[in-house]
Amino acid sequence: MSEQMTKEHKTYENYPAGIVLLSNTVALFIYGIGAYIVGGLGVPFAVLYLLYCAWVEGMVLKSSCVSCYYYGKVCGFGKGKLSAMLFKKGEPRHFIERVVSWSDIMPDMLVLIIPLFVGIALAVKEFSWMKMILLAVLVLLSLGGNAVVRGSFVCKYCKQQGIGCSAEKMFNAKKG
Repeated sequence: MSEQMTKEHKTYENYPAGIVLLSNTVALFIYGIGAYIVGGLGVPFAVLYLLYCAWVEGMVLKSSCVSCYYYGKVCGFGKGKLSAMLFKKGEPRHFIERVVSWSDIMPDMLVLIIPLFVGIALAVKEFSWMKMILLAVLVLLSLGGNAVVRGSFVCKYCKQQGIGCSAEKMFNAKKG
C-alpha cells in the first residue's frame, strides 16, 4: 500500500499517479500558455521561454529533489524518480536545514512574471480579449492552481513536510 497513517496525518510513500498527473498538468498548462504569450514576440522567444522553464525544473531536481525524502520515489510532482535518474543522492539534512528566501524562488516566479509582462505589453500594443483571457488563466493557474495542488493534494500528504521542509517553513511561518 502506498499510503501510511502517522499520528499526525496520512502520508504517501509513493504518490498516486492521479496526483502526479494533476500537478504536472497544471505546470504544463502554465508553461504552454506562457510560451504562447511570449511567442507573440516571435517563435525564438517562445523557445527561449520554454528552455528557461526546463532550466528552472532542472535546478529544482538538482538542488532540492536530490536531498528530499522522495528521491528515487514518486513524489507528488513525479520528480523524485527523475532526479534519481539524473543526479546522485544528496544529503537529507541539506533539505531540512536549507533556508529558502524570496530570492531563491524568484526563478520560479519569473515563469509567471515574464509572460505576464510580455502579454500586457502586447495587449497595450494591440488589444485582444484572447490575450487577456490567457493572461487571466495564467495567473489563476500559477497562483490559485498551484496553491490548490500543493495545499490539497501534494504537501498535505508529504512525508518530507513531517521531517522538515524549508519551503513549508517559509510559506507557513508563524507570525509572532
